[in-house]
Order: sequence, then structure tokens, then C-alpha cells
Amino acid sequence: MNKFKFYFILLLAGIAMVSCNKSDDEETTVVVRDYKEQYKADKDSIENYLKKNYIKEVTANYDIVIEKIPAGGTQTSIWDQKDYPLESREVYNRDVNYTVYYLTLRKGTGEAPCNTDRIYASYTGNLLNGTVFDTSYGYGTSFELFVYSDNPVIDGWSEIFPKFRTGTSTTSADGVITYDNYGAGVMFLPSGLAYYSNPKEKIPSYSCLVFSFKLFGLLRLDHDIKINGTAVTSDPDGIPDYFEDVNKEGNNNGIGYVYDLRDKVRYPNPPAWMIDDTDGDGIADFLDVDDDGDGYTTRFETTKPTDAPITGISKYYPFDPILDNPSTPNVDESEIWGIPAFGGDYTSPGRLRIHVDKNHHSVK
Repeated sequence: MNKFKFYFILLLAGIAMVSCNKSDDEETTVVVRDYKEQYKADKDSIENYLKKNYIKEVTANYDIVIEKIPAGGTQTSIWDQKDYPLESREVYNRDVNYTVYYLTLRKGTGEAPCNTDRIYASYTGNLLNGTVFDTSYGYGTSFELFVYSDNPVIDGWSEIFPKFRTGTSTTSADGVITYDNYGAGVMFLPSGLAYYSNPKEKIPSYSCLVFSFKLFGLLRLDHDIKINGTAVTSDPDGIPDYFEDVNKEGNNNGIGYVYDLRDKVRYPNPPAWMIDDTDGDGIADFLDVDDDGDGYTTRFETTKPTDAPITGISKYYPFDPILDNPSTPNVDESEIWGIPAFGGDYTSPGRLRIHVDKNHHSVK
């Protein structure tokens, strides 16, 4: 019996060793789903959510409560209600043509951000089953919408926030800032414009996300770069990104969307309206220090000559005329002309400014 036990134990040990070796030798292969196929499922899930949930409440501060319509309930679905516009935006990303739905609770009265600007906003995010996975608890937080920033947001944010506007702000004597007239809404994002196959805390892979948000403020950014071999450095040209949206077809009246189409993973076959590249060198104008490819940088071409008949404290022409800042009565910041065009025209709308006209190299 003892001999039998010995050989039985030896057999089990051998099986265990083979099992361990097999586990060590095999590699786990994770297959990422096809984006187009996943979007079909996501679109069905989002539209089903919109048709089976209703807006229970929108407070005076534009906080929204969404709940599921109970069995036999007569509440009007988000899809069918008319109190708050359910709108959509067509988005091209990873060779998928997305329809992204969003609710407009209030559009806002200020400026609309570009999809590369920095914004100040509050938000709450939840899954379609109602699970809240993140919130700023009503407080504003700063985010850069540029998807290549050091701390990038998900693609869906950069596509929907430009559809809203900032509001107004007042500062009390004790330094407390109060916001009003701000844009507020809800975006319903397919997984391909969120975290897709990469799970996060409380967010499973391939999750569609719902974000309610308020847009309080924005900071215009200028992302031009200098490329020297493989080295890429920041080199702003003085023209904010939103002014370099030169192709005005299909994207928020020409202000709101610019894209780095060198990214062939996100944008393998972009539609024509996404292209803002004056000289056709493959670098979008908002990244290009020489937009027209004439060998003269934008900074050089927008530098005021010493005898410029113009007021203002900057040595560069602004994109458009600028009014004096009333909060600084001792300084006149007014610029009565913007960047001149070929021939010296400073004012006519729609003119071709010198930095995008390769036949004119300098204002001097």
C-alpha cells in the first residue's frame, strides 16, 4: 500500500508539472473587436436607451435626472420628448461613420470651443445601466480637448463640447466665481469614441457612456509645431487653432473642428471637410508654422512693420480687429486692423490673409 501511495503521489506531481509548463508556455491572445461591427451593437444599445428612458427632472441649475420608464409607464422617452432637443453629430473616426446623439439642455451664450481648446467644465459619467463611474460633483475642472495632449480626453468629448457655448461669470468680493448662461447638455457616446476595449475602474470593455455636463469657460490654444528630423517641438505661430479651421464645410460654421490627419489609425480615409491644409504638405494649418508653404513662417508674415499705421501693444497683427479692454483704462489694446491680405487690405471679410497666400511673403 505504501508503494502504491508513493507512485500515485509521483504521478500527481508529474501531472502538476506538465500543467504548470503548459500554462507558462501558452500566451493569452486578446482579440479586439472590429470597430464597425461594435458600432452597430453600440448604436442599437444607445437608441434603445433613449427610447426606454425618460427625463425625470432638469433643475434650475441644469442638473438632469434620467430614469427608466417602468412597465406600463406613460412617461415620454428621451427619444420622443420635445422639451430639450435631441440632436446628433456625424463623426468620422477609425474608418467608422458615427452618429453621436446629444441632448441640449441649454446652448450657452458665450463662445464655442474648438476641439483642441482647453475648457473648464463639470461632468458626471454613467453607464447605460445607470452606474455612475465618475463625477466632478458639480465643480468645474480644466480639460484640454486635444486628443494628443499629455492628459488626453476621450474622442467623444472633443466632438461634442464644441456644439455648446460658455456663459458669463461674476466674482464676488471674497473671490468666489459664479457662472451663468453656460451651455449644458448630455452626450451619449458609443464605445469607439470612449474607452473601447480598454476597461477602466467601473467601466467594462466596450461600454457606451453617458455624460451630463456644463461648459463654464474656455482657453484658446495654439498647437503649431516645429519638425526637425524626428524631433517635434511646440512652436505657436500666434494664430489660435480655431482660426485655422479654413475648410468651413460641415463643421460648426468653420469654427470648432481641426484634425491631425497624419494619424492614419484614427483617420484612414477622412472626408474632404476634415482637411484644413492650405499648402497640401500633410500637416494641418493648426500645426503648421508655414501654412502656405512659401518658406516664410506665419510669425514672420504677421509681424507689423515699424511704420504700421496701427495702434495696440503687440508687435504682431491679430487675426481680426480687437477692441480696447475696458478693464484696463490706462492701456489701449485696440487693434483696428487684423492680419492684412495681399495688397494691404486689412478689413474685408473672407479675404485671403498673407500667411495663407504663397504669392506674398511679408508685410514689409
